[in-house]
Amino acid sequence: MTDASAAISRAHQEQWTRLVATLARRYGVDLAEEAAAEAFATAVERWPADGVPPNPGGWLTTTANRKAIDRLRRENRRDPLQREALMLTDAGPPEPLGAIDDDRLRLIFTCCHPALAMEARVALTLRLVGGLTVPEIARGFLVPESTLGRRITRAKAKISNARIPYRVPSAQDLPARTTGVLAVLFLVFNEGYLATGPETDPIRPHLTAEAIRQTRLVRTLLPEDGEVAGLLALMLLTEARRPARVSADGLLVPLADQDRGAWDRALVDEGHRLVRERLATGVAPGRYQLLAAINAVHTDAADARDTDWSQVVALYDQLVRLDRSPVVALNRAVAVAEVDGPDAALVVVDELGNALDRYHAFHATRAELLRRLDRRADARAAYDRAIALAGNTAETAYLVRRRDELG
Repeated sequence: MTDASAAISRAHQEQWTRLVATLARRYGVDLAEEAAAEAFATAVERWPADGVPPNPGGWLTTTANRKAIDRLRRENRRDPLQREALMLTDAGPPEPLGAIDDDRLRLIFTCCHPALAMEARVALTLRLVGGLTVPEIARGFLVPESTLGRRITRAKAKISNARIPYRVPSAQDLPARTTGVLAVLFLVFNEGYLATGPETDPIRPHLTAEAIRQTRLVRTLLPEDGEVAGLLALMLLTEARRPARVSADGLLVPLADQDRGAWDRALVDEGHRLVRERLATGVAPGRYQLLAAINAVHTDAADARDTDWSQVVALYDQLVRLDRSPVVALNRAVAVAEVDGPDAALVVVDELGNALDRYHAFHATRAELLRRLDRRADARAAYDRAIALAGNTAETAYLVRRRDELG
């Protein structure tokens, strides 16, 4: 990769969300994304020839603003919203809006307006805030790219037509938005934690860092909300393991095999503290708090063999009552295998086949259980299915190695 190509790739990771969020305040969501995309396209043309500018973020912002203004003038759109946008541009940086002056957080709350369907909220935010491509998001939703693209287009049109305000909502409006915001932040984090596509790095730290940063801001807005604290704890405990998650030769390292000395102890300690604080309130935990508690049990064990699997199963039993998704049931089965043995777990997993046949982790889990039962041919077939469905390069490499070890 040339220096210019590397700089553009790095700028896209670091600047996309900030750029779209800054432009959205002035021009609206739809034009903001178009102008940002055009600015990066111009960088692809110019930077290899002219050199990388000293301040790539400033160059992209200036270029994107010019593209947006040119688009408005070219299309001769002169309704009040466009006139206001041009006035804002001429007037310089606008005043801070809302309780927290953070354009990216305002963009998340704008995309997660309750007037939009939940799937549209999540898809639009992943595109604009996470910088994920339409194919990446479509894989996460298990829908065709064309379907996903239409959802995003309709969501942007509704924001424009309904004149949904670009701001952090008032205190009384926050609860209606928070569920969607947390769901989006969790999905952005997950895409960084383990990318879904083969064309990206297996782990995308800029996405996990941005998701954690935004969740911290939401917690500043809602310091007493248990689910916000739970999600932050879950992210921190998961992010703490990142240094040990991919081997030097590019293979995914499962939790049981990770070098726990490489974990980030500061993040582990902060995550544990948040979990303890929520338990001390005596309030029944929600989904994210239970997931954080499960991760706290895992990260509390100095060795994988010391994991309190009975407690993990008990926490999953609580979670299943709140979230009856087949993915939760699959994860619970992994814990059941450690308590009651692989036979008992395989019965549970096989019952999930209809719902999860297109989910690579289902087949990978099943392969591991069959391996433990010494059903080698069945395990190989399950590994083959998991490999065919997995997109992440590190995960695929790990699954191939596990399959080949069977001979």
